[in-house]
Amino acid sequence: MSCAEKEKSTTIVVKNSLDIERTHETLAFSKSELKVDDFSNIGIKDVKTGELQVTQLVDNDDDGVMDDILFQPKVGPNSEVSYEVVTVTEAEKPTADELCYSRFVPERTDDYAWENDRVAFRVYGPTAQKMIEDNVPGGTLSSGVDAWLKRVEYPIINKWYKKDLETEGSYHVDTGEGLDNFHVGVSRGVGGIAAKIDSTYYYSKNYTKWRTITTGPIRTSFYLEVATWNAAGKSIKESKVISLDLGNNFSKFVVSLEGLDTVSVGLTLHEKDGVVSGNTDNGWVSYWEPHGDSEIGTAIVAPKSTFLSFEKYDTELIDESNAYANLKVNNNEVTYYAGFGWKKSGQFKTKQEWESYLNTFAKQINTPLEVEVQLAK
Repeated sequence: MSCAEKEKSTTIVVKNSLDIERTHETLAFSKSELKVDDFSNIGIKDVKTGELQVTQLVDNDDDGVMDDILFQPKVGPNSEVSYEVVTVTEAEKPTADELCYSRFVPERTDDYAWENDRVAFRVYGPTAQKMIEDNVPGGTLSSGVDAWLKRVEYPIINKWYKKDLETEGSYHVDTGEGLDNFHVGVSRGVGGIAAKIDSTYYYSKNYTKWRTITTGPIRTSFYLEVATWNAAGKSIKESKVISLDLGNNFSKFVVSLEGLDTVSVGLTLHEKDGVVSGNTDNGWVSYWEPHGDSEIGTAIVAPKSTFLSFEKYDTELIDESNAYANLKVNNNEVTYYAGFGWKKSGQFKTKQEWESYLNTFAKQINTPLEVEVQLAK
C-alpha cells in the first residue's frame, strides 16, 4: 500500500511555543509510541506540504532490531506542524548524505572521533594511556575532549586521518578544510568532567570501552566507559552516551555517574588570553579566545534545573586552568551539551554572535518542542 492509498494514519503534532524557528532538533519515536511492528516501511510526511521527511533508524542496544525512528521537524515561531506516519517503499524514502559520523580509530592508537556538518571531536583510549604510563612516545593521557576545527560541511574524519598517517600532509595544517590545532593535554578540552573536592579537581583517565550506536543523516551516537576512578578517596563509576545531531555545534553528553552529587564540566583556558562569560539563568558558560589566525568560542550548556554555577579556575599547573560549569547529578545521571564555534568556519563572526547562539540553544533545551502522538483509530 502506498502512502497515497493509506486512509487512516497516526499523526505526530509538533508545537513550538518559542518565538524562534526551530529546524535542527531531533525527535525520536519508538515502535510502541507509534503502534507499529516494524520500521522498515515507515515514513513521516508533512501533512500540509506532503513532503516525506528524512528519517534515520537506530538500534540502541545492538541486538539487530531497530528501536527508534528519528527526524528533525521544521516548526515556525509560535506554531505547530502535523506529520503523518505513512507506509512507504524503499524507493519512496528520501535520501540524504550521512553527515553525522563516528568511529573507533585503531590506526591512530585508539582515538574515538565523531563529527557532523559543523564540528568534529575526538577522545583518547586505553592504548594511548598505556603508552604514556610506559614512557612510549606518541601516547596521550587525558579524559579531555579534543576539538577538530572543520570549515566544510562534508565529513573529514577519515580523510584527515588518512592524510596524517599515509601521506606527507598533516591534519595540523589547514589546506582549506580546517585543522586540528586545538591543544587538550590534561585539560578538560571541550566538555571533559571533573570532581571538585574542596578546592581540588580530580579527573578520570582515558576511556576503556566503546560502542558505536548509530551514524547517519541525522545523528551519530556512541557509548564510552572509563575505569572506576578516585577523587580524594571517593570511588567514582562513570559511563556515558554521547550524541551529535545534524546542524548542531554541541554534542549531547548523558553521563551515568556514581559517587558524586555534583560534577564540574570544563573548558580549557589555553593561553588564558580569552574571556570567560556565563549565564546561570540560561544555564551556560563560555570561553571566547584568540586561536591561531582566528578566534574560537567553546561552551557548556545544561538544563537550568541542573546548572548550579560557573567559575574560572586559574592555576600555574600546566593545562589545568579551565572554565567550569558546576552541575547537579540527579539519580546518578547528568546531561549537558558541549561544543564550539570557530570564527574561521564562517558560522560565528564575533563573541556576541556566539553568545546569542548559546542563549537560543539554551532556550530550546529548556523549552522542548511539545509532541503529541495521535494514534489512528
